[in-house]
Amino acid sequence: MRSLVWSSLLLGFAHGFVLHAAEPSGRLVAPAIVDSTGPIRTHFGAKRNRPAQKPSLQLVDWVSPVSFPWPQDDWELSKPAGEEEPKINYGPPANEPRKTLFQWSYGTTFSGGPPVDDDLQTDRPDFVEASTTVGKGVLQIESGYTYIRNKDPGDDSVVHSAGEVLFRYGVIEDWIELRLGVFPFSQSQSIASPTVTNSGVDDLYLGVKLGITPQEGIWPEMCLVPQMRVPTGHHSVTAGKVLAGMNWLYGWDVTDFIGVGASTQFNSVVDGGTSKTYTEWAQAITVNYNLAEKVGAYTEWFGLFPTGADTAQVEHYVDGGFTYRPTPDTQFDIRAGIGLTDASADYFVGTGFSIRIK
Repeated sequence: MRSLVWSSLLLGFAHGFVLHAAEPSGRLVAPAIVDSTGPIRTHFGAKRNRPAQKPSLQLVDWVSPVSFPWPQDDWELSKPAGEEEPKINYGPPANEPRKTLFQWSYGTTFSGGPPVDDDLQTDRPDFVEASTTVGKGVLQIESGYTYIRNKDPGDDSVVHSAGEVLFRYGVIEDWIELRLGVFPFSQSQSIASPTVTNSGVDDLYLGVKLGITPQEGIWPEMCLVPQMRVPTGHHSVTAGKVLAGMNWLYGWDVTDFIGVGASTQFNSVVDGGTSKTYTEWAQAITVNYNLAEKVGAYTEWFGLFPTGADTAQVEHYVDGGFTYRPTPDTQFDIRAGIGLTDASADYFVGTGFSIRIK
């Protein structure tokens, strides 16, 4: 009889223990972890939805992840179960190459780089060149003519710069552009009688334009242009040596109507009086205006500042002009400017045509 009583008590105790174990227990659930930023992060298992009480037959399903298909995200620690990981893009949209070498932040709310699908942007007719590249696989040809008049006691001259052809071609990435410039000229000087006329081709221009950043708010769109002149020109104008330099271009679109661009550059130059090499700094700022859908204009100041020169002097100029784009890939331009110092040319006028081939 005693054996039967003790057996009944043991069976009842065991059955009660099994029923208690089948219920979800707070001790088996991982505690919530509160992040310093406020949101609650949990380990896997704490976010699963389940009834308040389960039969004992579901004990195996509850303790064994193999027999119960949990969401894949539940296996990742420190992330709420069942929620998709937020998609964060640092830079251009997915599967799109970066159009500039760098950017000012990790945001995606700005654009920049080559205007391949917009109206072309040219380096001419102003002194400040465009702060964008042409884009990978795009060829842009810019050409023009300039008449330069100077009437000083020591320099009474007329220069016709015909052609002014600049080839720009994008390679490898959207932010890399190769540049080649060929500049035919004809120059007449009347310092002494008779008038001396020389004509030919100036030294070859070579450069690489690198798209550095797009504009983001007050931070400018920027390009860098390592460049050089190679001594291939006519004997009357050639420097006789390789002359290297660097051009830093930067600009802002202020509104849909107005934009501001600027450049800071230095180049090696040969002094015309002593044939010695010196460094010439150049600073310029231009204001661009969108007058109509196809018509633009600009006003500009630029200065040339020789450092270490024997005879070259500081020159200042102001100029302005208009552009007309009959199609998104072609542009006509006209310009005119005057010199502000004694060393500057008296005035210049010019016109040009540019085309983009995609």
